Parts: sequence; structure tokens; C-alpha cells
Amino acid sequence: MTLKRLLQLSLVMTFCVILLGAYTRLADAGLGCPDWPGCYGQMIVPSNEASLARANVLFPELTVQVDKAWLEMVHRYFAGSLGLLVFAISALALVQQKAGRLLPITITLVVIFQALLGMWTVTMKLMPIVVMGHLLGGFTLFCLLALLYWRVAENPLKITQFKVGVGLRMMAMLAFFTVIAQIALGGWTSSNYAALMCTELPICQGDWLHYLDIETAFKLIQAPKETYEFGTLDYSARMTIHVVHRIGAMVTFVVFLMLIFQLLRQRQSQFRVQALRLACLLLVQIGLGISNVLFGLPLSVAVAHNLVAALLLLNTLYVNHLIWQANRCLKSVTPSSYGKEAFYE
Repeated sequence: MTLKRLLQLSLVMTFCVILLGAYTRLADAGLGCPDWPGCYGQMIVPSNEASLARANVLFPELTVQVDKAWLEMVHRYFAGSLGLLVFAISALALVQQKAGRLLPITITLVVIFQALLGMWTVTMKLMPIVVMGHLLGGFTLFCLLALLYWRVAENPLKITQFKVGVGLRMMAMLAFFTVIAQIALGGWTSSNYAALMCTELPICQGDWLHYLDIETAFKLIQAPKETYEFGTLDYSARMTIHVVHRIGAMVTFVVFLMLIFQLLRQRQSQFRVQALRLACLLLVQIGLGISNVLFGLPLSVAVAHNLVAALLLLNTLYVNHLIWQANRCLKSVTPSSYGKEAFYE
């Protein structure tokens, strides 16, 4: 199988792992297996009398919840398989030297650190900073694999005149970092079980300003607890997290509207296509966010909210990638050729 095909497979698998991770977290199955990498001391979920008896000996204070344990283990199986695939991709990319050395090595390091975060998620009993880091690690891996795929698979950019303005470059970068910040806020909201702290729109019900507690809400290293499952912060802190996430959503919406408007003004059809894709993803994401509030965080909607966030991040990264490519290729164009219109093949 070629490197291009392996990368396509890895992107699909990463998307599946993000889906499974979100489903596991939102179904409160993050501690479905109390140990790592196995489950109750075994590599498969205990199901028969002998394996259940062994699990009870190793963890006498716990009761095996088979459905939650299987959710966690399926997630681990997929993540482990993805890790092996990524190692193979990185090795092949280094041998073929199609995308330099830095990117494949970075991807390998991210996978290793992501595995550690997966372990710490269990051993540290869902500590919010670890859970959020694990979420961001998955999104980071998704983006890095996409960058490697674009470098390997894309046709060279043919250009005779294609200058991207400073305004679009700055706005694309701003949108990229804004969506990263909003995803981090979403992860912090989820890991602190703050998603249902406000049940009205657009901000929160009652005298929410009176309850704001920024210092406690965003204290990344929290006091040691026996477990962080179902949250340990008080109402004020969790309500604050939720409100900040909503305000972040409003800021993100405005920033993306500005980026979409600038993309639509470009002469190149590729930018207009990306503008329409971003607009569709943005509208879907807003609808999912509102549905989470109105319908009390349905599991399917909450998972979809995570997945669309991943796609929105990836699409924003691709816009930046197109701009970087255009600027790089522009430097290699001779001045005498500036009279023609540039295009992507």
C-alpha cells in the first residue's frame, strides 16, 4: 500500500478514534476499565465467570460494568491500531523523504505522548487537565496527518500571479487559533462536567454574573481527588466555564464570518469553495450547540458536536495551507509572468 493510501486510512481511523473517544467520555465510560492498558488485569473485558472472579479479586471495591468497559476497550483497540499505523507511516515517509523529516518525527512524538495521556486519563481518574489534553492531542494528530497527506498527495501549485493579501493571511491565522481555543474550552467544559450548568440561551439563566468565579473555574491543576468523575468543582466554577465557552462560541462565530467574507472576495475558486464549506460547518456546529442546550445534551448530538469541531479545525487548517502554498510558490515566479492569472491544478 502506498504512503498516500496509508495516510488516507490513518485519517479515517483518527476520525473514528475521535468519535469513539467522545462517545466514551460523554457516556461516562472513561473509567469503564480502572487500569491500563488492559481491563481489570486482562486484555479483553471480563465476561465469563472465571474472568469476572479474577477481576473481583484484583479490584474488590469495584463492580464490572461490561457495557462501559467494552466502550473503553474498543476505543483503546482502535487507538492502539492507529498508533501502529502512524509509526509505519512515519517510517515510510522518512525513507521516501517526501515531506522532510520534521513532520513525520513530530507525528510520532505526538502519538507517543497521546498514549501517555490515555494512560494518565485512567491512572489519574479523569483529572480534567489530562482529559482535555487527551482531546487536544487527538485533534493535533488529525491535523498533522492531514498536513502530511496534503504534502504527499497534492499536485504542485502552478502559479503565475497569485498574491494573497495580508488581511486574508492574518484572518485565516486568527480563525485557526480561535477555533483551537474554542475546542480547548469545549474540552475543559466536558472534562469538568459543566455542559448542563446553563439551560437557557444565549448566556445563562438567573443572576449568572453574580456567580462568576474565573479563578477557580480555570485553575488547571486541581486539588488531588480520589476520582474526578462527574466533576469536583462547585456550581459557580462550572457555570463560569460554561458561560466562557458560550462567549467563546460567539467570538468564534464572528471571526469565522469575517474569514468567510474575505474568502468569498477572492478571485480564486478554491477559496470560495472553502468559504462555503466553512459556512456549512459553522451553521451545523451552531445548531448542534443550541441543540445540546435545548435538549439536555443528547449523547448523539454531543458526539456530533465534537466531530464537527474536528472538521471545522481541519478545514481552517486547509485554508491556511492553501495560503502558505500560494505565498511559497509566488516567490518562485519570475516578474515577467505576473500578467497571467494563477490557478490550482
